[in-house]
Amino acid sequence: SSQSPSAAGSRHMQIASELRPPTIFKALKLLESIFKTWKMALLNSTSARILFVMVMSLRHGITAFSGMQRIRHGSARCSFERLSLIYMSGYGEGMDQEAMMESDMLVVVDENDVLVDGAVVTKKRAHEFNEEQPRGIAHRAFSIFIFNDKNEMLLTRRADSKITFPGVWTNTCCSHPLYGMTPNEVDQVPRDFPDFPGIKHAAIRKLRHELGIDPKYVPHDDIQFVSRFHYWAADTKTYGAEAPWGEHEVDYVLFLKNKEEQPEVHPNPDEVSEFKYVSIDDLKAMFQEPGLEWSPWFRGIMDLGGFEWWEDLGATLEGKHCFSDVTFFDPPQAHYGKYNLPSHDRLTGVLSSKEAKVKSN
Repeated sequence: SSQSPSAAGSRHMQIASELRPPTIFKALKLLESIFKTWKMALLNSTSARILFVMVMSLRHGITAFSGMQRIRHGSARCSFERLSLIYMSGYGEGMDQEAMMESDMLVVVDENDVLVDGAVVTKKRAHEFNEEQPRGIAHRAFSIFIFNDKNEMLLTRRADSKITFPGVWTNTCCSHPLYGMTPNEVDQVPRDFPDFPGIKHAAIRKLRHELGIDPKYVPHDDIQFVSRFHYWAADTKTYGAEAPWGEHEVDYVLFLKNKEEQPEVHPNPDEVSEFKYVSIDDLKAMFQEPGLEWSPWFRGIMDLGGFEWWEDLGATLEGKHCFSDVTFFDPPQAHYGKYNLPSHDRLTGVLSSKEAKVKSN
């Protein structure tokens, strides 16, 4: 299940627990505490981020890296060297969904997409939905739409192993900018409007990770920022009315057209289960098909301008439909959990700097 470690992961945690001597366990626990206390400053360093992920893996027994089947006393040096090489070779290589939930450090923002001072939370913490945190924690995200030379959109279906919104159809790629990445993915608002170089770096990274698309097919300067949407949604379709997971994002809409050579797509099976190019009419027909599930952010984007921008794609790619405002929308009623109340508003789940000091620790 997505809410608990896999059988293999559970076995790994048992092995790790048996093999770690008490002194090593205490040292790792102390290191984890230090990282959580000082993570804002530490995660600006790539080497510190690598060490953080290694500590979390060893501390909690997460099977986060390929080739690391067990943690043995006598191979600690080899494990650390191997972990460093694997981590630096490419984001997400050898990591499962739970490992990325623990290690990815998200960009917490307010309702205007301004960075919340002192706030850095894990992907897991930001996506947790419950009575105390009924809309998770608002954070920055992106949804990139890739079009081919026929103006068809590359549509994807999220893998069934995804923890949030598994198995649903959506735009080409949806993910988050992270702290601690090189190149830097954290934009300053309003200073970086409309170029937003950081969010574009994040899109390039994730297109490679999720779809195996070589960065040469994703020129940084050709990615067009279009608009931002502030939305939330509980994943009730997967988990029911008490869904423990959901989304709460200020989502950047990015468009990119490959005018000549089309990118080769090699989907990561842990991220994407299907993909295909569709025309505007194809997508409208698919929206009417019973049994197909869609991500709430994708439906919201398409209902609030997506089709119009697509129909006027040439002008959109030239910046004609570039908006500075952040548009808010609530999800369909089907994505309300039992903890989502009528008294909640667009600021529910949006942290202030004061709240961030509590939530991010």
